[in-house]
Amino acid sequence: MIYLMHYRHGVKIATMEMEAQYDEMNGWVRFDPEELAAPMAEEAVEQPAYDLPEPALEANVLAEAPRRRGRPRVTKDE
Repeated sequence: MIYLMHYRHGVKIATMEMEAQYDEMNGWVRFDPEELAAPMAEEAVEQPAYDLPEPALEANVLAEAPRRRGRPRVTKDE
């Protein structure tokens, strides 16, 4: 598998050398995912703590509509 990245289209995996060569002619660049992951693993990146408000769950709940099953019954008297 050959890993390629593009500034606009993101990341893709080529399965054949010929496919990778064609992609490189169109702006794709080869990369090794192991080399990109190594610096992140070595450095402990501290994520900032954000004080986000709790989501209001009541606003996301839909009111339950009355359920209808089949057609209304019609009697002979009507």
